[in-house]
Amino acid sequence: MADAPSMAELLGDDTPKNWGKWGPDDEVGALNYLDAAQVMRGIASVKDGQVFTLQCPMGLPHGDPVFPGRTGVEREMVYDQNSFKEGGNGPKFPGGICYSDDKATMFLQGSTQYDALGHAWYDDTLWNGVSAAETNGGMSKNSIMPIAERGAVGRGVLIDMARYRGKEWLDKGETFTHEDLEEAANAQGTPIQDRDIICIRMGWLKYFYSVPNEEFNDGLVEPGLRYSRELVEWFQRREIPNLVTDTIANEVTYDPETGVALPLHAALLRNLGVSLTEITWLDDLADACAADGRWDFLYTAAPLKVFEACGSPVNPIAIR
Repeated sequence: MADAPSMAELLGDDTPKNWGKWGPDDEVGALNYLDAAQVMRGIASVKDGQVFTLQCPMGLPHGDPVFPGRTGVEREMVYDQNSFKEGGNGPKFPGGICYSDDKATMFLQGSTQYDALGHAWYDDTLWNGVSAAETNGGMSKNSIMPIAERGAVGRGVLIDMARYRGKEWLDKGETFTHEDLEEAANAQGTPIQDRDIICIRMGWLKYFYSVPNEEFNDGLVEPGLRYSRELVEWFQRREIPNLVTDTIANEVTYDPETGVALPLHAALLRNLGVSLTEITWLDDLADACAADGRWDFLYTAAPLKVFEACGSPVNPIAIR
């Protein structure tokens, strides 16, 4: 919107920040909250050893859910059976061993993925007061590497907003607040606790795979949390380390009141250091939680260690 306020105007000069809380060189932000005690608290949530992988598939014929301007993974075979037939280009090894090989071209944020803390910014400044010039040619600061090297392990809590609102999936542009999260979690019987890894299911990937791409992308404004000062203060007070959702951008795409795009990327990722995990498959986990009324679990994730990258694919695991 031409008349939308700047991010600095929307958030205000006194917007909550965690800059300097873990020292001037910190690059993992609120994941610092996930100390050994939080790992053990997550382990205590495991009751029967059920395992759920949370990455969405890559390269299905239906296509990949990606943010506008990105494309899905493009995979091609390098060697296959034909490569080793007479006249093929397969290498020859003593004994006649053959093998298949393939390669992929993809956006590193083109699947279930973690954002680096330097992925989004405003006013030329990244997480922890670092100059945005550190992104030029590669992320020399606040890349995905520190998060990938550290990993994220703790108590996860799933809030199924679609189920709570009696829908298969939320509508385009449908919003909710931190108070809605608290109410939904309480209704499920598993209240949110400080330092929980919050996972929110909106049914959005189920919607993506259920309709043609043209319908999904028509007038695309994703559902999700909407910005408010109170919500940001809640994240800071609750010491939330990681927000995990089944949408592409983790928040309503455009603030419905101001038209500002992705203000929570600024308020949570850049200012509080909250890790964002996007495009996460939560449907199977949600069905299991609904079946026995247990909505907490051990959440574990480690993105790929890609040097100077802005983000990385990940296959999180929930154990309950």
